[in-house]
This record gives sequence, structure tokens and C-alpha cells, in this order.
Amino acid sequence: MSSTAPGRQIEMDPSQLYREEIFTDRKLGSIRMLIPVTADGSPDASRGVLYSGQAQVMTPVGALPLNFDLDATTLAGAIAKFGEAAEVEVQQTLRELQELRREQASSLVIPDSAGPSLAGPGDLLGRGRSRR
Repeated sequence: MSSTAPGRQIEMDPSQLYREEIFTDRKLGSIRMLIPVTADGSPDASRGVLYSGQAQVMTPVGALPLNFDLDATTLAGAIAKFGEAAEVEVQQTLRELQELRREQASSLVIPDSAGPSLAGPGDLLGRGRSRR
């Protein structure tokens, strides 16, 4: 990176490194397997492997990516839990989208029923008119 804020350092934590492997059925989604490694790239047996799922849901505006953790200790366990975890993530995402829609609808500004004043120069908010 070319510049950072003064006094701010961007560094990777060498004690939290993972090697990533991706498995997919090329239909439903993929599973990321994060294998803990040491700074020299060798396996770190003191930490457990992490699994996460990735899928997409088609919406009227395009594909919506989903990412979710899979509570498993083996790849077979992650595969077995994929469908249920994906469904939970879909439902949660749909709830969040509905809430965003509600918030957007409630934040609509409805103009005054009399409409903007046509009494003189200025914009629709009345800025730029002289007051006498």
C-alpha cells in the first residue's frame, strides 16, 4: 500500500494464518476449508480447521452472495450441514432485506399538499427568494 494514516501500521498476524482449500459441487455452492498454519506454512496442530459455506440466491436485481459458518470438524460434517446452514442464512438475509425495505418506505418524504410556492425566484425549497 502506498500510504497509510500516520501512526497506523497494517500487518498480518502470523499466529492467525490459514491455508484455504475450496470444495464445490458446481451446482449449489462451495465450502471453504481453512487449515491453520504457522508462519512457515507448516500445519498448526494447536488450532482447529474452520469451515464456511458460500452460495448465491437469485433476486430480481441479480445474484445475492451468502456466506455462513459451518460448525463441523470434518469435511464430511461440513457437507452434511451445508443445506441447513444455507437455508438459515437465506431466511436471515430475507428478513434483513424486508427490514431494509420497511426502513426505506418509512423514510419517504411526502411534500406539502399545497406544493412548492411559485411566488418568485428560487428552488423548490424556497431558497434564493428574497424575504421582505
